[in-house]
Amino acid sequence: MKYSTTYYPQTDGQTEVTNRTLGTLLRALIKPHTKAWDLLLPHAEFPYNRTPSRATGLSPFKVVYGIDPLGPLDLIPRSFNQKPHPDAAARVEQIKKVHKLVRVRLKSLMKPIKLKPTSIGE
Repeated sequence: MKYSTTYYPQTDGQTEVTNRTLGTLLRALIKPHTKAWDLLLPHAEFPYNRTPSRATGLSPFKVVYGIDPLGPLDLIPRSFNQKPHPDAAARVEQIKKVHKLVRVRLKSLMKPIKLKPTSIGE
């Protein structure tokens, strides 16, 4: 694992991709509202944390909490017999399964790529 500092942010490459993505998102949101940029941060954070990662196929929120947060369209009235959350023990097991799935997916991405040696000029 490579550590990053303020002046040398080089790490594994994922940090740079994340920073570039967040920078682009923030520039798009803040450009028309430069004086109130701090009020727009939650509007950037929520969709970013709800979007599935290419590496894991899951959102950062789901990896940490085991569920995706509710968005505006999820807040429509539900019937009384439909519960939004399972009981605590089942929830713990669900989160453990999500973490196991993420671990497996990330390990499969970390397998070294075997390249055939080539000679110059081929």
